[in-house]
Amino acid sequence: MSGAYGAPGPLPEVGAERSGVKDLFGGIGYLLRGLGWVARRPAQWVFGLIPALIVLAVYGAALVFLAFQVDGLAGWVTGFADGWSDAARTSARVVAGIAIFGSALFVALITFTAVTLLVGDPFYEAIAVRVEESQGGAPPDPGVPLMVSIGRAVKDTLILGAVALGFAVVFFACGFLPVIGQTVVPVVAGLVSGYFLAGELSSVALERRGILRKERFVRMRANRALVVGFGAATVVVFLIPLGAVLAMPGAVAGATLMVRERLAGGPEGEERLVTPGDGGPAAYH
Repeated sequence: MSGAYGAPGPLPEVGAERSGVKDLFGGIGYLLRGLGWVARRPAQWVFGLIPALIVLAVYGAALVFLAFQVDGLAGWVTGFADGWSDAARTSARVVAGIAIFGSALFVALITFTAVTLLVGDPFYEAIAVRVEESQGGAPPDPGVPLMVSIGRAVKDTLILGAVALGFAVVFFACGFLPVIGQTVVPVVAGLVSGYFLAGELSSVALERRGILRKERFVRMRANRALVVGFGAATVVVFLIPLGAVLAMPGAVAGATLMVRERLAGGPEGEERLVTPGDGGPAAYH
């Protein structure tokens, strides 16, 4: 790894020997370390809540509106069941309602982070830099013009939204499958949500290193178990009422640590010095 802050290094070898289970739990560990980092720095936590609260108000209003409309939407989607018996028609509409709201929640989970990062870019950039500094030093500012940075963020958010919508349609259709639609599909949706969520959260630290969307996902694929572990754990926390808001600063901090130590690439065998109280590597010397 070049430099003291985990500058871009060679991609980890996809075939390298590494325990998938160990990486899965390692990803969870990064989220816990990030939450611990902000817990020890309440001012940073409060600072990071501001954009998340703004976006939550908008998303919350949209989901509440959908909840009041879901019966009508379910009836429209299941128009083919109008001639069925009352029990069968009701069952079909209940399944449709769950699928509609579940698909909306899936899209909301993924895009909430992207939109929050877009709205709160200065906030989360500042948190990421402070995390890096606490670990030995932050990479230099890439010097990208503000409008270029905003344009790139908007483009990435729109692309992510389109991908999320595509997956939501698939999961919505699969939600009608007996048993599988109510058991396996939600789990798969959670894992997919987590993967993209991790990609968005890690974008702050990766873009500061000049690693943009395409290469970001290449590096994520090379560390799939690690990324899924981090993302899935974040999804679980975000599903807790107000969890997405309260945990957002910690999730950004955890993703920054994950980028610094793993996703930025570089040798695995370099000695890492631990800063007391930060729960992880301080710097590379």
